[in-house]
Amino acid sequence: MPQNDDGVDAAEPVTGPPMHPAALPPGAVLVVAVLAVSWAGPLVRFTDAPALAISAWRLLLAVGVLAVIVLARGRLHELRTLDTHERWLALAGGACLAAHFWTWVASLDLTTVASSVVLVNMQPIFVIALSALFLHERPARRQAIGIGIAMVGALIIAWGDFALGVRALIGDALALAGAIFVAAYYVIGRRLRQQLDIWNYVFVVYGVAAAVLVFVITVHPGVGLTGYARNDWLVFAALAFGPMLIGHTGVNYALRYLPAYVAILAILGEPVGATLIAWLLPAIGEVPGAQTVVGGVVLLSGILVGAMRPRRRDWT
Repeated sequence: MPQNDDGVDAAEPVTGPPMHPAALPPGAVLVVAVLAVSWAGPLVRFTDAPALAISAWRLLLAVGVLAVIVLARGRLHELRTLDTHERWLALAGGACLAAHFWTWVASLDLTTVASSVVLVNMQPIFVIALSALFLHERPARRQAIGIGIAMVGALIIAWGDFALGVRALIGDALALAGAIFVAAYYVIGRRLRQQLDIWNYVFVVYGVAAAVLVFVITVHPGVGLTGYARNDWLVFAALAFGPMLIGHTGVNYALRYLPAYVAILAILGEPVGATLIAWLLPAIGEVPGAQTVVGGVVLLSGILVGAMRPRRRDWT
């Protein structure tokens, strides 16, 4: 097995077409993406629409914009270069993205913005776990310690929400499920972005995710795609253009040029941004509790430790 610069075992390099220089600095794009994604949690608080409808329209509106872009660029023929395995990966990535939005948006109805956003950002820990499972990479001591610290932080947050009742704990569980799904989505994205340019990739994956959610809505009693108030549509549009087209697309852009753990590490800024927005916006005014703050600091510290690049002495 090949080794990385620190002399430890590394996964086989991702294969694909020759790498071209980045049109935009990936690091700068990640900063903008995190700022955009941070608005997702607070924006959802401005609509009473069902989680399924919010998630579906967030994607449908984004796909509508992307359809115009990819048709104008005239490079859809690149999709034919995908083999059968990669096409299944694209379908799986879209399904994971749909499940992420569904579970995470639903969690915001049951628990606080701070708890939901912090817990859903445990995704780097699950990226490490999925890499160990599918790439056969042994966990380093530092990664194991980071996972343990993060879990303690999650327990602190959950303990604080216990006083809010079972409803908040269910919301925490949904947020954690969202973290698992989005971790799988990013791991798949790291692979497919070597083969597809950013616009074709997000068009396919967002399109699959939107189709999955629309199908679920058609068979789900009590949830429809229409009949929402003007304010709801404004929230749907804001989520599509901000957190979706700028936020998620920015992260997917960076995945072509940066390792997945680097891109995911940048997303750790989201809970800080979302908590501050939810606190400072008068319409929400959600002051984070002491246990949420302490648990969030502990959890994020664990993720930072676990997501750091391992060195030889860390391995057991």
